[in-house]
Amino acid sequence: MSLSATSQAANERSKRTINTAACLIIGDEVLGGKTVDTNSAYMAKFCFNLGIDLKRIEVIGDEESEIIEAVKRMSETYDFCVTSGGIGPTHDDITYSSIAKAFDLPLILHDDAFARMKRLSRPHPSQPNFDWNTPSAALEAKKRMIILPNDKSRPDEEQVLFVDETLWVPISVVNGNVHILPGVPRLFERLLEGLKPGLTPRLKDPEGKGVVRMFFATPLAESAVAEYLTELQKKCDPKGVKVGSYPRWGKSWNTVTLVGRDKEFMEGLTDEVAKGVQGKRVQRDDEGLDD
Repeated sequence: MSLSATSQAANERSKRTINTAACLIIGDEVLGGKTVDTNSAYMAKFCFNLGIDLKRIEVIGDEESEIIEAVKRMSETYDFCVTSGGIGPTHDDITYSSIAKAFDLPLILHDDAFARMKRLSRPHPSQPNFDWNTPSAALEAKKRMIILPNDKSRPDEEQVLFVDETLWVPISVVNGNVHILPGVPRLFERLLEGLKPGLTPRLKDPEGKGVVRMFFATPLAESAVAEYLTELQKKCDPKGVKVGSYPRWGKSWNTVTLVGRDKEFMEGLTDEVAKGVQGKRVQRDDEGLDD
């Protein structure tokens, strides 16, 4: 594919209606159990609230070949892709370079990001003599965090986003739909939320107003309601409504859910489902029969 064709495809991806999403968690520390991933859960709630169908969450290590394969596949398959992790200052932070390689893009030091870094970041207490104007290993390490994939044929403002005026951290957008975010949860969450104003106009259902989630508490074991739920799912399939069942260990009740967009159809099932599971409709997934 020629550069112009590649850029044209990236432009199309950056403007298409967003129906589906994928989240790629990158980090040996997650796979090794050292770090507990909370970013994918936050991404799931973020997508649900916007009415975006999160189709895939993957966790992979800091391996160039795995990052390249996963990000190319996700970019091709889903409308909105987010990666988390691997963009720090050390040798094992290889997300930027791997994603650049995936799409045959060069890496460049982003001048605006560097200026924001110098203006908004503060030296670590262990680096009291750090100087932005003095060459050092620490300076080169910091620069690793703003050396970004770059497609010279596309506008810079569509490839590097600054969504929070209090943060220097950029969101690098590659191939039109791959958004590279840090793995630190508080930064991941703030930057993801900062993307919302740009995503909302591209949604069929802004703010997820058409997505309905209903909860039912049941005193029955999952095995006791399994047959009924199987038949209920068959009834719901034509309407695109999903039926779920979730055990509550140590509780006297379990939870059944209906998730879909046809509110009238779902509301019409309320009495039937309550009777079928010998329980009642509740307002929260952690609400029991006696609450």
